[in-house]
This record gives sequence, structure tokens and C-alpha cells, in this order.
Amino acid sequence: MKTLTSKSGWLAAAMVVLMTALPAQAQKADDSLYRDLGGLEVLTRVVDDTLALALADARIKDTFKDTDMKRLAKLITEQFCELSGGPCKYSGDPMKEVHQGLALNNMQFNALVEDLQAAMDKANIPSRTQNKLLALLAPMQRTVVTR
Repeated sequence: MKTLTSKSGWLAAAMVVLMTALPAQAQKADDSLYRDLGGLEVLTRVVDDTLALALADARIKDTFKDTDMKRLAKLITEQFCELSGGPCKYSGDPMKEVHQGLALNNMQFNALVEDLQAAMDKANIPSRTQNKLLALLAPMQRTVVTR
């Protein structure tokens, strides 16, 4: 399993810096990433697998104890779809509001990313395509991690 710790931790930091420097239009110029990810069917499966892994992941499973997992899966799928240039629109609240008061740390954030990467591996999504999605998600770390 790929991780964002030690050797590749710098990659996550670099992605945050690079992606925050690009205008939003450049990040979502077309739907090629959405298509490369496999479209809505594959994104839905990846999100479902990610959340199943997260619920089994001792590092973060307690984070989801009071969460409506079906609703969470729907919202994350919408978010991934929209970010990757697909036809979906994210209907959830802003990330800062959603995660306020959860006191999430970098270890928890990285654990979820690792679970996402494992789910994308299972779906046979190439590393290059995975990295493109992760680069779009990386800026959320500053909003989600509060301790």
C-alpha cells in the first residue's frame, strides 16, 4: 500500500503548494480526469471501498462513529466527480464547516488518503491518474486538519 508518510510526505506538501497556486479554472479545464478515473460508476465504487476501509482502519474508524455513512458516500462521490470535471455538483456544506470541532490531525488525514489510494488501486486506476485526483484533494488538508 502506498503511503503519504516519510519518503512521500514531501509529495503531499508539494501538491498543496502547486495546486493552491493554480487558478480553479486550470484545475478543472475538462472532463478528462473524470473519464480517466472511470466515470461515476468507478468513482462510486472507489468511495464505497474507501469508506469500508476507513471503518476497518483502527487509526480513523472512531472518527466516523456518529456519521451517516450513506450520505457521506454520496457527498464524497459528488465532490470527486465535480473536482475531476464530471457532471456532478457537490451538494454538501463547505469543508471548514463540516470538519469544525472534529479536531482532526495529519495522521487521520493521511490515513484516509491511504485508504483512498488502496481503493483506487483495487479499481485498477493508474498511479498517474490517482495522483491527479490527490492533487485536487490536497488543498483540503489545511481546512480539514485543525490540530
